[in-house]
Amino acid sequence: MISTSLLLLLLLAAVHCVHCVELIQLGSTVLTPGQSMTLTCKVSGYSLSDSSYCTHWIRQPAGKALEWVGRICSSGSTAYSEKLKNRIQISRDTSSSTV
Repeated sequence: MISTSLLLLLLLAAVHCVHCVELIQLGSTVLTPGQSMTLTCKVSGYSLSDSSYCTHWIRQPAGKALEWVGRICSSGSTAYSEKLKNRIQISRDTSSSTV
């Protein structure tokens, strides 16, 4: 059985690692195949230059499971899913806290 102090420690660690970000879509756009688009996320609750954070993008195609798209870390390093790596680019602007 887990002791109360260990459980509290695990909960505190989890709180430090989890941040909620709300994206609000301001309108709908219909694109045809081959057209490009830009998505912008305003980050709050942490700094994009804080060395302990990476910002991840996840999508959910209609009727399908969640799918990891890619991430950008405080150093500016990026990683992308194999499926999408030639089709996307993730960048950040630390002055406006946007990804």
